[in-house]
Amino acid sequence: MGGLAFLMALVGSLTSCETEQKEETAETKRPNIIFIMSDDHAYQAISAYGSTLINTPNIDRIANEGMLFENAFVSNSICAPSRAVILTGKHSHINGLVDNAVRFDSTQVTYPKILRENGYQTAMIGKWHLKTQPTGFDYWKVLPGQGHYYNPEFRTPEGIVLDSGYVTDLITDFAINWLEEAKDKDKPFMLMYQHKAPHREWLPTEENFRNYTQKEFPEPESLFDDYEGRGRAAKEAEMRISTHMGLTNDSKIHPDIVEKLGYKEFINWYASAYHGNLDRMSPEERAAWEEVYGPINEAFEKAGLHGDELTKWKYQRYMQDYLASIESVDENVGRLLDYLEENGLAENTIIIYTSDQGFYLGEHGWFDKRFMYEESFRTPLMIKWPGVITAGSKNTDLVQNLDFAETMLDAAGVDIPEDMQGKSMLPLLKGEKVEWRDALYYHYYEYPGIHAVKRHNGVRTDRYKLIHFYYDIDEWELYDLQEDPKEMNNLYGDPAYAEVQENMHQKLKELMKEYKDEVVIPQL
Repeated sequence: MGGLAFLMALVGSLTSCETEQKEETAETKRPNIIFIMSDDHAYQAISAYGSTLINTPNIDRIANEGMLFENAFVSNSICAPSRAVILTGKHSHINGLVDNAVRFDSTQVTYPKILRENGYQTAMIGKWHLKTQPTGFDYWKVLPGQGHYYNPEFRTPEGIVLDSGYVTDLITDFAINWLEEAKDKDKPFMLMYQHKAPHREWLPTEENFRNYTQKEFPEPESLFDDYEGRGRAAKEAEMRISTHMGLTNDSKIHPDIVEKLGYKEFINWYASAYHGNLDRMSPEERAAWEEVYGPINEAFEKAGLHGDELTKWKYQRYMQDYLASIESVDENVGRLLDYLEENGLAENTIIIYTSDQGFYLGEHGWFDKRFMYEESFRTPLMIKWPGVITAGSKNTDLVQNLDFAETMLDAAGVDIPEDMQGKSMLPLLKGEKVEWRDALYYHYYEYPGIHAVKRHNGVRTDRYKLIHFYYDIDEWELYDLQEDPKEMNNLYGDPAYAEVQENMHQKLKELMKEYKDEVVIPQL
């Protein structure tokens, strides 16, 4: 080889190496993603949202070091459908999982599959709740169905395994272990880290139930809501603390005491759920539980509570166990954040914290979710991304769980499938002023079913909300969220809001067409 040829070959070789090095550097700088989702975590129970019920310093860290979304919502406020929307970026009527009875079609395109195909290592740990086997993951370990708080089973590719401990701690242990040992250090990762808590029936750890059972919480103004001026849907829903919340499974009163005092439980499985939950505890765990809940049972037996006083007592018991369960979530989110910081992963990792939907904490006298009213329609959302998101920033745009898949794909530099129905929030995360949506679409299907929340769809703008309850009824509700943020006054048919009502009807039609939800709504 001549001298000139040799030099040209050498330059070419060096250029090729330099190109490969640049590509490798670009690859390693692709952000890791950790998607944290709890179950039924109300935004009213996060101190970053101004909660006075509980302090959540570790969850707040994500907001303080990132962006807090003040108007984040879901498209169908119920566990499995929300999870399917997040995975697919498609509304329930498109992805097929409209209620908790339906099995998720795991052959569908999901954002974990796309990320995996584009060089990400993926893992799913914790609550899955989609009946079918997780797909699109290099590693997965998930709870069967709802799972248990104490000494839970987990589904794995090798079968069911039983683990000793408290579920929120275990899920975090498994997540950190995967990050520590199983993750390919040469690839970016996407981890779905999803908690069971604080899903009903709210069994806290010993430290937290000892603490929270000593606390008393302020009652919401609408704890004794009589639903005046609203339709049958609110009146007939079966999720009132007063009459539908269990004394056994929910309030942790022994079934023998409930029977002795002549209280009638709303559903006959409540007593078996009480035994099923507590019988999972080890002798030491059960002894610690009885040391605290035994005196509560004794005091309840002596009190002879009825009417409003019983409702007030049940509300306090609800808040004590629900918030104590959240305390463990906050502690474990802190464990994970600390691990990332201590191992040099925090700077290049997107952290998302959300819930599968909101939850009622006594507002309108309710627990549970499902309705398009704010407490269950709205969900917590905060995102941290060092170097991209301005720390401590807040966003008021109308975003939805429909947008999560698109956002993660966009952040990873991956093309978003055209048939996904949400929008990437990447411009919002960067603080850019962009034209965003002016309304959200919602559709709930699970009726007849538990809690008897009637089928409904609707539209929400920054100020107004229109809801159509259908199937066994045909009723409309309209709310002015600026003047009536707690949604106590149905304005549908009010002449003063005739123009607003007409505009909202038109907006609902437009969104149904845009999202291809144009089926004729059935009436019985």
